[in-house]
Amino acid sequence: MSGTLLNCIAILIGSLIGVRVGDRLPASMRDSIMNGLGLITLVVGMDNALKTGNILVPLIGLLLGTVIGETLDLDGALKRFGGWLQGRVERPNADAATVSASRTRFINGFVTASLVFCVGPLAVLGSIKNGLNPADIQLLAIKSTLDFFASIAFSATLGIGVAFSILPTIVLQGGFALVGIALVGVLSAGTGVLSSSNPYIRELTGVGGVMLIGISLVLLNLKQVKVANFLPGLVLTPLIVLVAGLIGVNIYPL
Repeated sequence: MSGTLLNCIAILIGSLIGVRVGDRLPASMRDSIMNGLGLITLVVGMDNALKTGNILVPLIGLLLGTVIGETLDLDGALKRFGGWLQGRVERPNADAATVSASRTRFINGFVTASLVFCVGPLAVLGSIKNGLNPADIQLLAIKSTLDFFASIAFSATLGIGVAFSILPTIVLQGGFALVGIALVGVLSAGTGVLSSSNPYIRELTGVGGVMLIGISLVLLNLKQVKVANFLPGLVLTPLIVLVAGLIGVNIYPL
């Protein structure tokens, strides 16, 4: 968890800097920053999605995960949690319109940053490696640096809600660390090596990339994709790889 704690500190400091800077930026500049973030997220998402060795694996994982996510309404739950946080952090304003706008901005910042910081390959692979070896924080140190600058940009446009993305970051990255400890034999796929070429990590990266593409559409204001409802796909996709191996199905045919 040492790498995750470093990551959260970086996000928190970056968010506080961004909030102070954002108050001094004109609305047109904040919109341009948001568009830039959306385009970068789209490029990163496409790059990650294309790392899958068989697009059917993340496709099935994402579709099954979406059914579960929609049934549980994970997107709504995350937004309600963001609203609950906002109600305890920001002081109420007598102007109803201002209250509504502030609440929406806080929730958007919290949800968007939480998803961006939690679904990338560095979050998965870095957390698992850190769980296996507390001294191994290299990948999460890299992620912390990237998230530091991203949190500045996000909070400059979306406000203090971005800072509270450290809560799901702790939960999800901590969860991946525990998975790495509990399933090290399985995740090493018999090679004793846990890397980005590992089939489990490879397909997790692919499905995470698809989710990032969905987030980019939200940032670019093209479509309000309920990306949080895709989250079960992060669990189901490696399970599909595992089951395929157990029944002798080659997911990477020649």
